[in-house]
Formats: sequence, structure tokens, C-alpha cells
Amino acid sequence: MMKVTDKDVAYVADLANLELTDQERQRMLKDLNSILDYIDRLNELDTSDVPPMAQISGKFGGTEEPGSNSSHALRDDVLVPCLPHQEAMKNAPETDGDFFKVPKVIEK
Repeated sequence: MMKVTDKDVAYVADLANLELTDQERQRMLKDLNSILDYIDRLNELDTSDVPPMAQISGKFGGTEEPGSNSSHALRDDVLVPCLPHQEAMKNAPETDGDFFKVPKVIEK
């Protein structure tokens, strides 16, 4: 099993531009290793008799019962006109006329 180290957590936090306290970093380290331990437990299961893409409900298999919660969950795709470009630009807090202007969030 691969263990996440404090160095790994610090590296990912830096990539995500997060400033973690020592306590937060330790909690993240514990949580990530707990997830990896659970994945290792799941990998011990024999799934050779489980068909690929098995579903636990008929929601996606077309066997919904009328009146069930999932019978109306999906709708047909319908082609509709998109919002005109100029109309979208009117809603922008800041624009150069053609594009939305957004604040820079990555400084590296």
C-alpha cells in the first residue's frame, strides 16, 4: 500500500494554492491515508462475477416503474437557441466588449 506523506500533502496544498495550518495538514494526511486504506480493502474483494457497469437501480436501465422517483428524472435532449453573445456580455461585471474579464487567480 502506498502511503501519503506530509511532503505529499504540502506539495498538493501548494499546487492548489492552499495555506494549511499544521493541524489541517495532519488531518488531511490522516484522511487521505484512511481513503487509501479503504481502497486497499475494496481491492481485496472478488469482483470476477460482477458484470461491468452493474447498476443498483433500474433508473438507467429503462425499467422504471410509473410514478417512481426516477421515472421522470431524465428528459429528452431538446435543441434550444443559445443566449446571444451581446446579451451575455450585458450580464458581465467586466468585459472588453468581446470577452469576459476575470481577475487573475494564478500568480505562479
